[in-house]
Amino acid sequence: MEIAKSINPATGKIIKEYPRITTEEAVTKIDKTHQAYLQWRTKSFDERAKYLHRLADVLERNKQVYAELATNEMGKLLKQSVAELEKCAWVCRYYADNGAELLQDEYIKTEASKSYVTFQPLGVVLAVMPWNFPFYQVVRFIAPALMAGNGGVLKHASNVQGCAFALEAAVAKAGFPEGLFQNLNVNSDAIENIIANDKIVAVTLTGSDPAGRSVASIAGKHLKKSVLELGGSDAYIILEDVDIEKAVDTATYGRLQNNGQTCIAAKRFIVVEAIYDEFLEKFTSSMKAAKMAEPKDLSAFYGPMARTDLRDELHEQVMKTVEHGGVLHLGGKIPDREGAYYPASILTNIKPGMVGFDEELFGPVAAVIKAKDEEEAVALANASAFGLGAGVLTGDKERGEKLALQLEAGNAFVNKLVASDPRLPFGGVKNSGYGRELSSYGIREFTNTKTIWVD
Repeated sequence: MEIAKSINPATGKIIKEYPRITTEEAVTKIDKTHQAYLQWRTKSFDERAKYLHRLADVLERNKQVYAELATNEMGKLLKQSVAELEKCAWVCRYYADNGAELLQDEYIKTEASKSYVTFQPLGVVLAVMPWNFPFYQVVRFIAPALMAGNGGVLKHASNVQGCAFALEAAVAKAGFPEGLFQNLNVNSDAIENIIANDKIVAVTLTGSDPAGRSVASIAGKHLKKSVLELGGSDAYIILEDVDIEKAVDTATYGRLQNNGQTCIAAKRFIVVEAIYDEFLEKFTSSMKAAKMAEPKDLSAFYGPMARTDLRDELHEQVMKTVEHGGVLHLGGKIPDREGAYYPASILTNIKPGMVGFDEELFGPVAAVIKAKDEEEAVALANASAFGLGAGVLTGDKERGEKLALQLEAGNAFVNKLVASDPRLPFGGVKNSGYGRELSSYGIREFTNTKTIWVD
């Protein structure tokens, strides 16, 4: 029997083992979700909203328990895990309160006596989700999907199966029809057969570029809708008119939040030449001062990475960057201690073609890049295969907005770290994927946009 192991990355000790289910068992679960969907789709928006409010209450009441589980399974700071659960409750309430309006029929004047567009549920959607936000990544899928009248099944990351089953139980506790949302603890090899199942109408994935390509090709083969969020190498342009102290604080938190493991984390800092030396000096001091500690230590600024293999892969990326001319300005040494820890690190002299520029560094490693002016800064920001998030730090908001409009990314923020918000669409371009989550755009992704014409 195959096992999914939950291992505490701060200690390396096994928390719990979860037996995998077979593909046949997964099919049985999918059938059950489909039957629940047939009942669920007939409910009004007002009825669905009541269940989502209950789910928000369950998540909020139990946020400390769920937060401890997330911290134990993937190592994020406990206070950040608590904040994640609070955001989950917010997303549920947002869709409960606004779903009906976001999906209301749109009447269009034509020669017909009546013509309009209506948004109807599709069926059971498969979600393939990562470990870095083990509750929020899933909730930002299930809240809009269930509000739209769909059902959902989850293939979560192996190392956070405790969180996956906790969410399944939370949905059940909120009173949703039995089986409407289920966790499928299957091996990744089973995904192709699951997508091919005729009860699965679409798939959404948040993960790596290779995983996205694989799932998209399978979904395309079976003519199933897909939405992909595949991470990024977010660039932040830092202009000479910025308040450097604020920029350093933003950059430090932006690179180390969630222990550096965030799709929209600030990863490449492109600093104009006029302030490059000053920024680098102060940023180095700030990164050096950030305390790496056990994630339940209230004084910790960041904790361990989620797994030792991911830590080792990150270190290999750093070493390859140095081999090709990058400079290891800070950190870059695996500490002699138990757990998947990696120090806050800075790479300089980074250019396109280097691993530290071209690839996503999914951990506490920052690339600081010099640009002669804002024009070159934009060119360097856009010289990436990714396009999820990007930002501009400046003392002139209008100037920042002008540059933000030039950045090739699904999200471009001025003087603030990129963040997902249920009121706004979230997603990327280029190798960061396609489709959108959240807002009206996200809730409509898994609906049938149907035209009605009455002559």
